Amino acid sequence: KGHIWNKRLHICFQSLALRTIPFSNMSAAPKLNKIFSDKIPEVSEKDEDLLHQVKNVRTTPRDNRFPSSNQALHCWNRYNEWLLCLKETGKDEDKCQVYRQYATSICPNDWTANWDEAREEGSFAGLQV
Repeated sequence: KGHIWNKRLHICFQSLALRTIPFSNMSAAPKLNKIFSDKIPEVSEKDEDLLHQVKNVRTTPRDNRFPSSNQALHCWNRYNEWLLCLKETGKDEDKCQVYRQYATSICPNDWTANWDEAREEGSFAGLQV
C-alpha cells in the first residue's frame, strides 16, 4: 500500500514540478508582485482583529512528558494548566489566553465543551478555580 502511495505522490509532484527559467529569460518569468494590487484593502476593526487572531494561532508545543501518539493526557494537562493560570491570576482571561489556546488546539472540541459545562455545574474532576 505504501509503495502505491509513494508512486502516486511522486507522479503528483512530477506533474506540479516547476520548470526552471534560464537567467537570460528572466524577463519572461511572471512576476509575483504583478498578481496583487499595490493598494492594501481597507478592513474593519473587527476583521483586522480576526486576521490578527488567525495569524497568531499556534498549536501546543511538543511536550516530552507525552511521547506517545495518544495525547489524551497531554490534553488533560493543558486544560488544567489553563485553569491553574486562571486561579493564579484571579480569573484574568487575557493573561491565560495562551494556555487556553494550547488546550483547545490539542483537545477535541467536545471534551473542552463538556469540561466547561462540568466546571459551571461544579462537577469538574480537575482543578477547581
